[in-house]
Amino acid sequence: MTEEVAGLSLGEATARFMATLSAEERAASQADLNRFTRWFGSQRQIASLTAAEIENYAERMSQSDTEYTRKLEIVRVFLVAAKKAKWTKTNFATNLKLRKAKSRPKVAGKPETQTRVVLTQEGHAELEAELVNLKNQRLEVIDEIRKAAADKDFRENVPFHAAREQKGHIEGRITELEETLKLADTIDGTPHTSIRVAIGNTVVLCDLSTGEEMRYVLVSPREVDLMRGKISCVSPIGQALMGKSPGETAEVTAPVGRLKFQIKRVE
Repeated sequence: MTEEVAGLSLGEATARFMATLSAEERAASQADLNRFTRWFGSQRQIASLTAAEIENYAERMSQSDTEYTRKLEIVRVFLVAAKKAKWTKTNFATNLKLRKAKSRPKVAGKPETQTRVVLTQEGHAELEAELVNLKNQRLEVIDEIRKAAADKDFRENVPFHAAREQKGHIEGRITELEETLKLADTIDGTPHTSIRVAIGNTVVLCDLSTGEEMRYVLVSPREVDLMRGKISCVSPIGQALMGKSPGETAEVTAPVGRLKFQIKRVE
């Protein structure tokens, strides 16, 4: 490595990578790469990252975001690019794996307890709308499969295989949504009289180290959408905010150190 590359900070590496993307790709990647950079610290030398830290980041994210697979893929692409550019000696993308939770043995004769899911009214409505849309898409894909199946040579029938694969994804998501809605308890998301942070609230924070103001909506893990400022109530920052009131300080432990945020208001 040259001296410049050896001392390259994570923030600088991210900026260089983002500069290689199209405007559309930057818009889709920026929030997740910013989250990754902020977790380790923008001034942290990218070459000083360790495999264990990357694995821990993936595991922590999987506990707070149901779309972690898609979002980790963005970080994975960045880490592959970092290795190719020789910003790191190690391809940390191979460490961006999730540890599978150990399954508990079932007790004979004892029904398995299903965990209830808490959703905001807005989140519940969005999932219902997505379910209706997917069921309509399923009908369209079934029709595409039927038309593609008219070609008897399935080995070279690309449209047929593509449509079947798409149908599999749709069926899986429909099953997931139906299960979620069946177990869902909705909340109205209106502020409590005690003005304490709860699921459904919008929280305006001030980063005490930078003075930056940020706004988040606390939602259930199944409603997380970082592009719209929706963070999980069980993420590190979500857990630090829950139950606190305006004026109080929330602290989050990250590899870069303890991040401190002051709650300016709860909406």
